[in-house]
Amino acid sequence: MFFGNLRREGLTVSENTTASEEREVRESSSSSPQLPPAPSSSSSSTMEVLLAHPALKAFMCGSLSGTCSTLLFQPLDLVKTRLQTLQNSLSPGSPKVGMLSVFITVVRTEKLFGLWKGVSPSFMRCIPGVGIYFSTFYSLKQHFFEDRAPNAGEAVLLGGGSRCVAGIAMLPVTVIKTRFESGRYNYVSVLGALRNVCETEGPRALYSGLTATLLRDAPFSGIYVMFYSQAKRALPHEVSSSSLAPVVNFGCGVLAGILASLATQPADVVKTHMQVSPALYHRTIDAVRFVYSEHGLGGFFRGAVPRSLRRTLMAAMAWTVYEQLMARMGLKS
Repeated sequence: MFFGNLRREGLTVSENTTASEEREVRESSSSSPQLPPAPSSSSSSTMEVLLAHPALKAFMCGSLSGTCSTLLFQPLDLVKTRLQTLQNSLSPGSPKVGMLSVFITVVRTEKLFGLWKGVSPSFMRCIPGVGIYFSTFYSLKQHFFEDRAPNAGEAVLLGGGSRCVAGIAMLPVTVIKTRFESGRYNYVSVLGALRNVCETEGPRALYSGLTATLLRDAPFSGIYVMFYSQAKRALPHEVSSSSLAPVVNFGCGVLAGILASLATQPADVVKTHMQVSPALYHRTIDAVRFVYSEHGLGGFFRGAVPRSLRRTLMAAMAWTVYEQLMARMGLKS
């Protein structure tokens, strides 16, 4: 009896002691100032969340693919621009200037690296522009076609809408790029060119050729996505899932690019005229009338060969690299 009471008293004392110790710990912890979380950890976690966003991953994959394709095929873009702008300087009856002669002339007068003239604005346009295009494309596709593949008409709208967003966002840099490549302007840098245009012609000049650009880029991307997706869908599963998939996808891109380039070539000619000489053409129809009156229907297809080569190879490479990078990240392109 005695030992039982002693044990119960001892147990009660130990419980009271434990409870008092816990109260002291809580009071001390509440009275002590709370240290804020380290800013580096919060900023790093925010960065991790941003980098984990699928749309941002699509932007990074698209930007990297645009960098590779722009660097490789810039000479074709320069030759195309020179061919289109040479039309105005040729006198009636003079022999036609071809792609090879323009290529040789540039190498002789401006050296080999002259073929990459305008590559700086091309980078400034294509790296973020291709990233914006692919991130918009991915976001729209995930929002509207998460459970199924788009049909041919929906693919046209998907590609065209994505290109409109990227085209409008990057049009000022596109204008500067076109002027760099034309050889008519002595711009030193992209920022200097932007400042010069704003001071001498007004900011509106940076959006010259907007209608022609959208009439060229939106149909091109829409037609390209339609043919590209339909061609890939027609492939046997054994081919599309094999190690040859990147090569086969590139071939599908080349076919789609040729068809889309030929369909949008007239709009590209009109766009180049309006951006190189905006003072001569106040409306898109003015440039259309000039090209037709001076050079006939053939004038609308001037520079078709280098443009088709460049756009076809550039788009095929961009899509192939983009899809491979997205697959490495575990995302469905």
